[in-house]
Amino acid sequence: MSTTMRQKRERCQNRVELLQGTLDMLILQTLRWEPQHGYGISQSISGRTSEVLLVETGSLYPALHRLERQGWVTSQWKQTESKQRAKYYRLTAAGKKQLLNEQARWTRIVDAIAEIMSPPAEETGS
Repeated sequence: MSTTMRQKRERCQNRVELLQGTLDMLILQTLRWEPQHGYGISQSISGRTSEVLLVETGSLYPALHRLERQGWVTSQWKQTESKQRAKYYRLTAAGKKQLLNEQARWTRIVDAIAEIMSPPAEETGS
């Protein structure tokens, strides 16, 4: 197996699969900081997670379109710093409210998983 194929396979094996609905929350959170185009959103998520979470184009754009249909983001065509035309997405007031709901849901999920992953008191000798 070539080095390139091996590296790609290792990268895919080490990727973390997102729970259903989590991508929407990550996009909304990213747009909370500033309006961005799709590639910028993807790079922001990747960079802020030390490349643990990589958002593929095939997942990102359908999610952005879904968020736009929900009224949680709006978009506008603008010119990038490199003078290319790109669609920039911005969080709406409804999107900010949805983000708060998603964050509360995420906290409940993390707490529930932590409970399962913590050994019962009898296993720890307490």
